[in-house]
Amino acid sequence: MATQRIFVSGRVQGVGYRDWVVRTAQGLGLTGYVRNLKDGRVEIFAAGEDASLQTLVKECREGSPLARVDHVENFPADEERGHKGFTKRFTA
Repeated sequence: MATQRIFVSGRVQGVGYRDWVVRTAQGLGLTGYVRNLKDGRVEIFAAGEDASLQTLVKECREGSPLARVDHVENFPADEERGHKGFTKRFTA
């Protein structure tokens, strides 16, 4: 099992982006969470198979229908394993 931390910037808050991420990640069989950051970005922590993680990163570049994604940054994350399901969290 691999993990990724993904940061998405653009118009990604207040447009259903987090709900879209939850549905997309669940459909890919990933666990983890998504949350808004105070700086306007969205943070995603996801764990699962490499191919599913790569698909999530690719899909995040498109985003939800009302979103405008300007930049996606992702890197491996070695912490926070053991999530049950994929959830939406409060702003950090």
